[in-house]
Amino acid sequence: MRTRWIVLGLGVLLAGVIAGSMMAPPPAGAVSKEMIELQQQVQQLLQSQRDMRSVMDTNNATLKTLVQQSLDSISQLNNQMGSLQKTVQDVQANSGSRIDTLATQAQGLSDNLQDVQARVGKLSQQLTDVQGLLQSIDGKLSSGGSALGASGGGLGANGPTPTAAPISADTLYQNALRDYTSGKYELARQEFSDYLKNFPTSDLAGNSQFYLGEVDYAQGNYQGAVAEYDKVLYEFPKGNKVAAALLKKAMAEVKLGQKASGTRDLREVARRFPGSDEARQANARLKELGAAGTSRNSSNR
Repeated sequence: MRTRWIVLGLGVLLAGVIAGSMMAPPPAGAVSKEMIELQQQVQQLLQSQRDMRSVMDTNNATLKTLVQQSLDSISQLNNQMGSLQKTVQDVQANSGSRIDTLATQAQGLSDNLQDVQARVGKLSQQLTDVQGLLQSIDGKLSSGGSALGASGGGLGANGPTPTAAPISADTLYQNALRDYTSGKYELARQEFSDYLKNFPTSDLAGNSQFYLGEVDYAQGNYQGAVAEYDKVLYEFPKGNKVAAALLKKAMAEVKLGQKASGTRDLREVARRFPGSDEARQANARLKELGAAGTSRNSSNR
C-alpha cells in the first residue's frame, strides 16, 4: 500500500515537471534569432521599396523627357506647317499670273505652228505651180521655141520689173507675233495694227485683232483689253480666236473687279466650247472664284 502511494506521488511529480516545462517561456537565444530574421525581412522590404521608388523615379524622368521631346517635335511641325501654308498661299496668289503667262506662251506657240503649217501648204502649192511652169516651158521648147520667142518679146516689152510689195502679209504677221512673244509689246501692237489696216479680210485678221487685246492684257490695261476682245467677238465671229477672246475677256473683267460679268463669260466659254482648252481653263477659274462651273454640252448649238 505504501509502495503504491510512493509510485503515485512520483507520477504526479513527473507530470508536473512536464507541464511546467511546456508552459515555461522559450530560451532567450531562440527569441533573438526570430527577431533578427524579422528585422532582416523588414530591411529587405524597405530596400525593395527604395529600389522600386528609384526605378519609378527613373521611369518618370524618362517619360518627362519623352513628353518634352514630343512637345518640341509638335512645335516644330506646327512651325513647318505654318511655313508650308504660307508657301501654298503665296503660290495660289501668284498662280493666276503664272497661268496667264503660260497660257499666252502656249497660245503663241500654237499660232506659230498653225502659221508654219499654212506656209508649208502655200510653199507646196507654189512648188506645184513651178513644176507646171517648167513642164509648159519644156513643151514649148520641144515644139520649136516659137511660143517661147513670143513670150520673150512680151517680157522685153514690159519694161522695168515692177517694184515688189514692201512686206507680205505672212511676213508682217510673223514679225508681229515674234515681237509679241519676246515682250516687245509696243512694236507688236503697231505691226498687228498695220496688218489689220493692210489685210483686213485675210485669214489671220481675227488673230491680229485678238493679239491687240493680248498686248493690252500683258501691259495691265484690262479695260482696253476687254474692248479689243469684244472686236474679235463681233467683227470676227467665225474666226478661230472666238473662244480664246471670250476667255481672256472674262479674265480681264475679273481683274477689273467685275466678278459677275467675268463669271458669266467664263460659264459661257465652258458652255459654248466644251472639251476645249479654253473650257478647261474657264472651269478652273470658276473653281478659283468659288463659282460653279458647267458640265452642259453644246449639242444644241
